[in-house]
Parts: sequence; structure tokens; C-alpha cells
Amino acid sequence: MMRLEASDTQHRYHNLLDDDHANEMLESEGAGLATRVAELEVRCSRQAEELLCLRSTLADALRRLNALEGRAPTTSGAQRNGTYTGNTGTPTRELRIRQPSYRESVKRTSSYGSSASSLSQRRGPQHQSTGSLQSDSPASSSSLSPAPSPSPRATPAPHTTHTVQPYRSRNNSTSASSRQDVASPAPAANSLTKRWNSTGDFNTQGLLPSTRFTTTKSLLNLYSKQSTQNGPILKHGTHTCQYNEEDGSMRMFLRGRPVVLYAPSDHDNLDPGKVAPPPQNKLKLEWVYGYRGKDCRSNLYLLPTGEIVYFVAAVVVLFNVEEQCQRHYTGHTDDVKCIAVHPNKLVIASGQCAGHDRLDARPHVRVWNSVSLATLAVIGAGHMERAVACVTFSRADGGALLACVDDGPDHTISVWEWQRDKHCLAETKCSVDTVVAAEFHPLERNQIVTCGKSHIAFWTLDSSNVLYKRMGVFETRDKPKYVTCLGFNHNGDVISGDSNGNIIVWGRGTNTIQKLVRGVHEGAVFSLCSLKEGGVVTAGGKDGRLVLFDAELNATGMENVIEGHYGGVRVVAEGKGRQLFVGTTRNCILHGDLELGFVPAVLGHVDEVWGLAAHPSLPQFVSAGWDRLLQLWDGLSHSTVWSKDIEERAHCAAWSGDGSVIAVGCANGRWLVYDPHSRDLMAAHQDGTEPIQTIQYSPDNQFVAIGSRDNFIYVYQSDGNGTKYSRIGKCLGHSSYITHLDWSEDSQYLRSNSGDYELLFWNATTCRQVTSPTSLRDAAWATNNCPITFNTVGIWPENADGTDINSCTRSHDERLAATGDDFGKVKLFAYPVTQPKSLCQAYGGHSSHVTCVRFLPDDTRLLSAGGNDAALLQWLVD
Repeated sequence: MMRLEASDTQHRYHNLLDDDHANEMLESEGAGLATRVAELEVRCSRQAEELLCLRSTLADALRRLNALEGRAPTTSGAQRNGTYTGNTGTPTRELRIRQPSYRESVKRTSSYGSSASSLSQRRGPQHQSTGSLQSDSPASSSSLSPAPSPSPRATPAPHTTHTVQPYRSRNNSTSASSRQDVASPAPAANSLTKRWNSTGDFNTQGLLPSTRFTTTKSLLNLYSKQSTQNGPILKHGTHTCQYNEEDGSMRMFLRGRPVVLYAPSDHDNLDPGKVAPPPQNKLKLEWVYGYRGKDCRSNLYLLPTGEIVYFVAAVVVLFNVEEQCQRHYTGHTDDVKCIAVHPNKLVIASGQCAGHDRLDARPHVRVWNSVSLATLAVIGAGHMERAVACVTFSRADGGALLACVDDGPDHTISVWEWQRDKHCLAETKCSVDTVVAAEFHPLERNQIVTCGKSHIAFWTLDSSNVLYKRMGVFETRDKPKYVTCLGFNHNGDVISGDSNGNIIVWGRGTNTIQKLVRGVHEGAVFSLCSLKEGGVVTAGGKDGRLVLFDAELNATGMENVIEGHYGGVRVVAEGKGRQLFVGTTRNCILHGDLELGFVPAVLGHVDEVWGLAAHPSLPQFVSAGWDRLLQLWDGLSHSTVWSKDIEERAHCAAWSGDGSVIAVGCANGRWLVYDPHSRDLMAAHQDGTEPIQTIQYSPDNQFVAIGSRDNFIYVYQSDGNGTKYSRIGKCLGHSSYITHLDWSEDSQYLRSNSGDYELLFWNATTCRQVTSPTSLRDAAWATNNCPITFNTVGIWPENADGTDINSCTRSHDERLAATGDDFGKVKLFAYPVTQPKSLCQAYGGHSSHVTCVRFLPDDTRLLSAGGNDAALLQWLVD
């Protein structure tokens, strides 16, 4: 017992020793932890001091930046003492960036307050203008706006699902990154049921525009360092501007060539480092003149709204012929090449070709709502090459699928689930030869028919999403060079027209000929239109005939012929009752029926349009082009007054000062004068053999100046009535072709630009050069068509040379200037544009170089002419 107690006592003693040892260890560890905590507190204190120093340095840098740009930091209304207290209680200065006030050089003041740039914008890519493809004028005739169009670069890759984001309200904003994650925004309920006049109405209600077309250049990044020699030097793209305060001259370099421009003597000192704001006015696309039928097929349809839908340039037009009103879908960035209508007659798909920009103008298909003009999906960006040649919706399954044929070397055909996640179900090489048409079968699910050069193919999309092809079997002697068009009868048989003028019926589900009707047309059959009542109308591209067949393709004896000056028939669309709409190969749209004939609904140019001139007092204008057509238009009724074949390729046009005659400069050195009322030729003259680049009447109507590509300016004296002309002489001095001319208001002097970026002045009565430009620095000019002048320094964009701007014009009230460039853009500036850094509103719609821009006499509308797109666009100035 004693041993047990002793053993227990000893055990307890050792336990107590262990406890003391543990306590000592704990105390030691606690002391170590306390030391570490103290060290951490010291480090945190040092880091807090460093952070305060960094904040102070940043605040000082921002203050200096504001001082350099003439801006003062402001505080928010909630922080009137200029401090902000965080969780630590440390006061820090809050700086908010404001735009500097700006005093324009010609006795006009404005502020940058309305176009302030954020810090995040300064870190992003810099852009040239604040404009968008569409107008965002609050005075638009449409009261609301549909959803923004998704950019092609935001198109998701195949087999990728993106979350569809709801629309933002007017007061909400969406970041650029979130917009790019949304490939097809889900429209609000009311946005898909209201009709819209133009995609340009999107911005009216503050909804998000496409980032391709609406950009704001940061004013902070436009400021450059100053040089000590002769004032500040601003590197602005490819031309450098240097202002000399002593003689009031601006030295501008275009592609390394110096151009000295003299300011008026009463002009205030100019600071090239400042930025001129964009104009308060904006443009809204009001009317599109023209139609593309010369090289496109299946591009005319009638919608349940009573509108016909077609395209020209980069615009899809919805035109109600009875009500004479247009709406426009302007989501495309380059030439639209094909369209298709969904079985519900509400949704439309339109495909475009590749454009100037590698990212934003890649070939793709846009699916959009024809009532709201909201873009529902963007398909195929990054998959297509060159252009989308054909597009078609499936019919038997309610339009769930969309098939596209690429115009690349392999002519790839692809099938997409456009409504869900833009998933590409199948893709394969279609043909080594050109494909001109593709159609889903109206009764057979997953059946597609394509045709083109020397072939017709019948495709089947099986359950495993693989496309199988069966080629149509021709008899050897009947195989055509081209199968040009497709159609379907009520039995589901495929009908094709070919280049031999034959009509072939292919039995449903087979690839063999069931019936052949020979020699229906002289030349190719360009269109087949299956009527609701069961008949079929065939149209010839060469003979211009429209022939009606019954459901069994037996001729009914009813036909009609389109007048030859309208061209051959490109496409036929069924209208109301027995009415037909006919698109022609000379870019006209006719409407009527087979019994009573056809009248034009849309007229347009067929080749490049270069001549454009507005009447001096009436809302009318003339256009002239390489198609040898001179056309007079009424800008209020949007109609063609008359069209005349002048038998010469026209390059420019001008009205006399009183509007009594129209002068047209031609490509062979001739210039012709016409009476606008009788259309009679009043006078014809020849000056050299080179094209006449520009022609201008003097304000007093006594002289006319002709600028030629042979480097000379020819000056003629007129009898006042515009019927007789006598040449005074020619101005010699330019070393390159003449591009633009301006008359002084007193009709005594001329100024001219040339292809090598010269600005020269001339005495009009003696045809001698005024060698001292300073003597005319205060001259008043009747127009400002010359882009290289002191008052138009700021129209030249970054990374542009002297040939990029094709046309320049000034409004009659001298408040606005507009330009047309090689990239299809129409730009609007606040006039005068004397600041080298001048912001503008930029608008697309043309798919080719804009050759000419002109204001109507009341300045309420601006006109622009396209080159290869052969389109005339009329813009409303809001």
C-alpha cells in the first residue's frame, strides 16, 4: 500500500513538472506571437504610410495633368470639403476629371462638358469620332428604340452557349465586356411589336448602340508635347500641324508634303493642342435611292406589313410603295449580298461580304426582326470567307435552322441553330463551282437544294448532323452551263431554271428530271415565282419576259415584257392579289401585273456615281454616273423627276447660280449643259481628253470653271442664260490633276486643290495664279468644296493620306461641314474645322467610297453618293 501511494505521488510530481514545462513553452510561444504581431503592426503601419504617399503622388500627378490641360479638379456634391474618409479614418483627396473649356477660333465659344471622357476610356483604343452608324436624335419620328445590334466580333464560337442578357433600361448602363458576352440580346416585350423607322432610332431612347459605330475619343490622349520652334507641333496621324503665331499660318503635312494655310487676319491665336468638340447636330438616314439587282439574286420579298424588303449598299430597305415610306436596317458594315425571309414572315436574315475592318466587317449573317429592327442573332463571323452568297431558313420545322453558303473557294455550306446558341450543326464543302441559290425544301424536313455553275445538288441533313449530297442527273445534251434559280410547286417537286432558257421539274425526293420545258426564254431564266393559287411565273434576264404557267407547267398564254431601258428581269416577288414586284438587272424595281403592265417603284444608278449637285434654291438635286445616266430627284417626295441617257460617262455635275441649267463633266474631256425642264442639250464643249474632275459656276453666273485631270483649270464666260460659252483661258500651275474648286463670293477669284495636295489661288478673269496667298487670306468664299483649306484642317483623320477624303462641303449657314471618304463614311463637323484635332459624327450606310456630299439649299438634309455601291443616301440633319 505504501509503495502504491509513493508511486502515485511520484507520478503526480512528474505530471506537475510536465505541466510547468508546458506552461513555460506556452508562455514562450505567446511571447513570440506577441513579437510577431508587433512586427506585423509595424509593417502594416509602414505600408499604410507608403499607400498614403502613393495616393498623394497620384493626386499630385492628376493635379498637374489638369493644370496642363487647363482643367481644375472638382468634388462631388456630397463631399464639399474635398475629402473622403475611409474605414481607417484617413482623409484622401478625391479628384474628378472634367473636360476643359474650349474657345473656338472664329468668335464662338463652347465647352467640352457634354462629351467628357472617363479614365477607363483613356485606357481603351482611341477612335476618330463620336458618331454612330445611326442617328440618336431625340427628334426622331420613332418614339422608342429596339435592342442594340450585337457585333460580329461578339459572335460566340460554335458549340458554345452564352447566357442571354435582358435589355437594360434607359438609366442603366452595360460595360463593353458584358456587351461582348451577349451575342444575341433578348429584346424587351414591346420592342419586337412596334415598328421602327430605322436602326438609327436605337440611340434615341438611350439603348446601347453597337460599339463598332459609336465611339468617343479621349481628349486626354490627344494632348501632345509642345515644341519650342514656331509654336506647338501636333502629331496627328500622318500629317503634322505646326502653327506660326507671327504670320497666322498653319503648316500641315500630307504624306510628307508641306501645305501652308493662312488664317484670316482677324483670327485669334490657335492652339493645335486643343480639341474641337463634335457638332450638336446629328444625321439620320431618311431615304435610300437605289436597289442592287445587277449582280444579286433572290433579293426582293413582300412582307405582311405591305412593305417590300430589298437591299442596296450596306442598308436593307423596307419600302411601302403605297404609303411611300421607308424604314432601314443598318446593322451591316459592308455590302449586303443576300436576304431570306423566315416562314413566319417576321424575321429576316441578311448576309454581307467582307469589309474594310478585319474584325467588325467579317462576312456574317444577321438575323433581325422586321418590325422592331432588333438584331436577334449574328451568325458565322469567323467562319465565312469573302461573302455570304446564299442564305435560307428551314420551312418544314418552322424555321429553326438557317443554311448559309460561303462565297469562298470551297463554297462551304453550313447549317446553324440560329435561335438557341448559334450552334453550327453541319459544315461541308458545297461545290468547286459557283453557287447562286440555296433553298430549304418547304415540305421535307432537313432537305436543302443548291444550284449554280453546271450543277444542282440535293442535300440531306441526317440525325447525326451530317450533310449528304446527291447531284442532279442531266441528260448530256441538256446539261446547262448554269442552273440559275430554284422554286417549288405545291406537290413538293423542285423546279429549276437554267442558262439555256429551260424549265426543269425534279420529282420530289429524287435527283432525276420529271419534266422538261424547253426554250421558255431567250437566254437564262433568272427567277421562278410560285404563286399562292398554284401557278408559276418565270422571268428572263435577257428577253425581259414574264410568262405565266399553271400548276402543271403548262403555258397559259399570259405574259408581259419589261421595257428594255429598265434591264432584264432579275427577280419576281408576289404581291397582293395579282400584283407582282419585279427587280431588274439595271437596279430598278417595278410593280404591276401581267395584264396592265408595270411601272417603276424604285429607280437607281447601275454603275459608279460621281456627279452630285443640289439645286441652288429648290429641294432638288441631280446625280450622274458612269452608267451614262443623268437623273433629277425631288428630295421631299423622294421621287425621280426624270432620267436621261446622256451617252457619256459622267464624272461631275453642277447647277448654275440661278438653277436655269445643269452642267455635266464627262470622262472623255467633254462637258455638257442641259435644260432641267426640257432635258434638252443646250451646249457641248471639249477641253482635253482627260476626265473632267470638277465643274463650278461663279456666284454671279457669269463664269464657269472646269477642273480637268490634265492638271488645267479652264475658265469660260457665260452669256448669263447658260446657252453660250466662250473660253477666257486656262489656269496653268498645278503639277497634278485638279480635284476641287471654289469661287470667291465676288466671282473674281478661284482656289483649287490637286492630287498632290496643293492649294493654289487664281484670278478668274486673267487665269493667272495669285502667288501671294496672304493677299487672299480674308477673301470670302461662296463654297468650301476644297478639303485642303485653313477652315478644313481638322477634317483629316489619323492615319489618312490626302486621297482618303473624296468630297467636302459646307452648309449654307456656315455652321456645319460634311465629308465623304474612301471607307464609306459620311462625317459631320462643326464649321469652321480649324483645330487639327476635331471630333465629328461619323455614319455608315455606304459600302464603297463616298464620292460626293452636298447640302440641300435649306440645310435640312445632306446628300451622299456612293461609288461602286451606286447608291444615293439622303440624311436628315437633326
